[in-house]
Amino acid sequence: MEKTKQKRNKSVLLFLLSFVIALGLTFLLKEPEFTDSQVYVIFLLFFAIGLWLTEAIPAFSVSLFIIAYLVFALGNEHFNSQPEVIDAYVQTFSSSVIWLMLGGFFLAVAMTKTKLDEALFAFTVKVSGRNPRNLLIGLMLTTMIASMLMSNTATTAMVIAAVMPLLASLGKNSGFSKAILLGIPIAAATGGMGTIIGTPPNAIAAGALENAGISISFIEWMKFGLPVSLALTAVSCFVLIRVFLNDNSPVSLAFLEKPEINNSLEFIMQRRIVIGVIIVTVGLWLTTSLHGIKVGAICAVPLVVFTLTRVLEGKDVQGLPWDTLLLVAGGLSLGLALENTGLLNHYAQKLIQVEINSYVLMFVFAFLTMLVSNIMSNTAASTVMIPLGMAIMVGFEKEIALIIALSASTAMFLPVSSPPNAIAFSTGFLQQKDFRLGGILVGLLGPVLAILWVFLVS
Repeated sequence: MEKTKQKRNKSVLLFLLSFVIALGLTFLLKEPEFTDSQVYVIFLLFFAIGLWLTEAIPAFSVSLFIIAYLVFALGNEHFNSQPEVIDAYVQTFSSSVIWLMLGGFFLAVAMTKTKLDEALFAFTVKVSGRNPRNLLIGLMLTTMIASMLMSNTATTAMVIAAVMPLLASLGKNSGFSKAILLGIPIAAATGGMGTIIGTPPNAIAAGALENAGISISFIEWMKFGLPVSLALTAVSCFVLIRVFLNDNSPVSLAFLEKPEINNSLEFIMQRRIVIGVIIVTVGLWLTTSLHGIKVGAICAVPLVVFTLTRVLEGKDVQGLPWDTLLLVAGGLSLGLALENTGLLNHYAQKLIQVEINSYVLMFVFAFLTMLVSNIMSNTAASTVMIPLGMAIMVGFEKEIALIIALSASTAMFLPVSSPPNAIAFSTGFLQQKDFRLGGILVGLLGPVLAILWVFLVS
């Protein structure tokens, strides 16, 4: 009870501190010609960043606050001398980006419920064999592929839970244990770069580009993200093998022994339905240029089929990560507000006058995003950085949005830098210093590869 009270008091103090700092920064930075809307939004920007950094309230709560604040402050004639139409800030809940992510969530939950994710994992490990090097490659490759369709958090939890018996038999001092527990979060993070639904920063970038009148298809995103994902996973795997795997003695695969799965007719039918829906959905995503159906609209396939066939029921839908959708919706609203009020353009013009080379700015945004994402949610970091980058890099809006989104997934330096890192750290097999290797490798190489590949393909 005492701990709960202390935690609540700490949250209140951090909330008030964020408020005071945001208020101070607003008065310092506001300019005489600023409209009421601009003053309100610049305060909101600093306050939201403060709340995301301090975690005074849950991240999704910050997003709900953003939407409510924009409706109240920008659309109310009693508080705004030039009230605005606030419909756009509320309608982000119906954005195609939200539907795209929701479709990905439905696919992931259906795979988990029918144990297709475990079957894929077990098959990969058995194919890899008992050689530690091959087993690490198989685990990282499976994690990377799964993270393209599933939440990287869920993927990491699934794979680590499956290999815990092996880790327990190897012990904390085993180099192979460290290689596995560092390799899985890296592969989960890099795998998320591969598709639009792989991680929220990708969806935020797609949404920002859509608002700017630039559409990016599922396959087009893969053209940019997948090669970077593969390269980072391969290099990381190679380094982990060189550093940790000095012993190539075969390992026991007894940890794969599990009770026989459900062989009922209903379960088999559900599996077949899920496999069919995955094939159809991914196939339609990959061929949008041929049939012209929007990527978000294709998500109706898993949503409708899984619920009509009762593959997913009410309790399954209730368990979806709705907080992530709320977080993204709020981020999109904040980005719209920064753009619609002219704040982005105002500060973009100031930075442009500094006359920094465009390519230098690319590196600045990429590495700044990576650094910021190590201490706050990469979703929150992308929410702020992507609209700002697009406003400054006129003519390179698509490139900078892609670079920032990909760079946001390269934050791996601390246990708290990403949920996959936190899951690996929670096993008790790793120390905080163990994350430095992957953090430095992916953090330095990732943004550079993203920049080079985006410009090579563009």
